[in-house]
Amino acid sequence: MPIGHAFVELESVDSTNNYAMAMATAGQANHGTIFFAHHQWAGKGQRGRTWNSTPGENIILSAVLEPVALPVSRAFELSAAVALACDDFFSRHADEGSTRIKWPNDLYWNDRKAGGVLIDNHLRGDSWVVAVVGIGININQTVFPAALRRPVSLRQITGRTYDPVGLARELAGCLDRRYTALGSDGPAVISDYNARLYGLGRKVRLRKGNTVFDTVVTGVSPDGRLLTRDTLDRSFSFGEVEWII
Repeated sequence: MPIGHAFVELESVDSTNNYAMAMATAGQANHGTIFFAHHQWAGKGQRGRTWNSTPGENIILSAVLEPVALPVSRAFELSAAVALACDDFFSRHADEGSTRIKWPNDLYWNDRKAGGVLIDNHLRGDSWVVAVVGIGININQTVFPAALRRPVSLRQITGRTYDPVGLARELAGCLDRRYTALGSDGPAVISDYNARLYGLGRKVRLRKGNTVFDTVVTGVSPDGRLLTRDTLDRSFSFGEVEWII
C-alpha cells in the first residue's frame, strides 16, 4: 500500500512518533499510515533535543513503514530516502537551488533550518518490524524561540500562507516515490543524497569533544558516515561531531 493511503489527523498529541509506534506495535496501523498532528506538545528532535512548533502552522507527522525486505544494514539508505523526499517536496515551493540536506537528515534552505527527520525503529533480532518516520517542516510559522539557530519557514521564503494538511498529503506522495525507488536502486539514493548535500565542497567548522576544527565536506558514505578532508581524510559517524554554523 502507498504511503499516505491512511491519513489520520490528531488535534493534539505528545509526540506523533510515540503515538504512531504505539499504534503500529499494537497492530492498529499498517505500512503507509500517516499520523498528522495540528499540535504536538512534546515533539522529539535528534540527539535528545525537542522539536518546537506553533500549533496549526506547520507539518508535523509520522509515517509508519514496514521495511521488512530491507536489511537493517541499509538503515542509512532509508534515512537518505526520507531526507530526499523532504527535499523534493520543499524545493517545489521554495527556490530549488537553495534547498539542501544537512547531514544526516535536516532540511536546509540556504544556511537556515527548515525541517528535520527522526526515525524510530522497532527491531526483532536483525530484522525490521517497523520504522516510524517523524518529519517536522516549518510552513507558516514566522516567530521562533530565540534559542533556535537560524530557523526558516516556507512562508518566510515565499510570503505566502499555506494549508499544512494539504502539503502533508503532498509530502506523503514524495515519501512514497522515494521509498519505492529505494527497493530497486539503493546506490542511486546515496548518489542523489550526495548531490544535494549541504556544505559539499565547502569548508565547515565541526566540534568533536572539546576540539573545534575546520574541514572540507567531500560527501557521505553508503553507511552514513560524513566524509571530510583537511590535512587528513576523515570520516565521522552520527553523533561523533557537531556542526558549528
